[in-house]
Amino acid sequence: MADRAQSLPENLPGPFFVDATCIDCDTCRQLAPATFGETGEYSFVKLQPRTPQEERAALRALIACPTGSIGGGTTNGVRDAAGDFPMKLDGGVYYCGFNSRKSFGGNSYFVQYPDGNWLVDSPRFVEHLASRFAALGGIRYIFLTHRDDVADAEKYAARFSATRIFALRARGFAAISASLGQITLRVSTFTTPPLASRRNSCLTMRSSRE
Repeated sequence: MADRAQSLPENLPGPFFVDATCIDCDTCRQLAPATFGETGEYSFVKLQPRTPQEERAALRALIACPTGSIGGGTTNGVRDAAGDFPMKLDGGVYYCGFNSRKSFGGNSYFVQYPDGNWLVDSPRFVEHLASRFAALGGIRYIFLTHRDDVADAEKYAARFSATRIFALRARGFAAISASLGQITLRVSTFTTPPLASRRNSCLTMRSSRE
């Protein structure tokens, strides 16, 4: 939970603030670019939310923040915004939210796929997300773009009896081909701006019958 006593001096006065525990991971600036800016060392509140839409975006950022460095909002508002995750981006691709300190705030994605759903990197393990993933068909594979900084991938793997697959390399372009039964999946990560104007990880999948 954010501590107003440690509120950064750059914050514009008002209900929302960022405290000194911020690790400058960029999560809040992706989710609520109208509210949060950066100094080069950390994020700060550059403008208090002016509309209900901007307030909702700021609350999503509060929830997704891996270090709990954002304060503000009402209890009901925070609870309602938490229900937005996983947040649908396009088709069967969802941004998980609940970024993890263990992976330095890296984004994670849930992808619906006919031959079994994928979790690409891992968010914090929270029951809300696990229940939503189950309602969306569960998780068959967990694709991890790094061998370390894997957040709570092990807990999600145990919950869904999912197979974990590690990228062969993770510098710039990471790719892996995994033969799984009668299906070969070629998974690649690339940069794209699904949340705002920032660069994020996403993936494409192609399957071919052998």
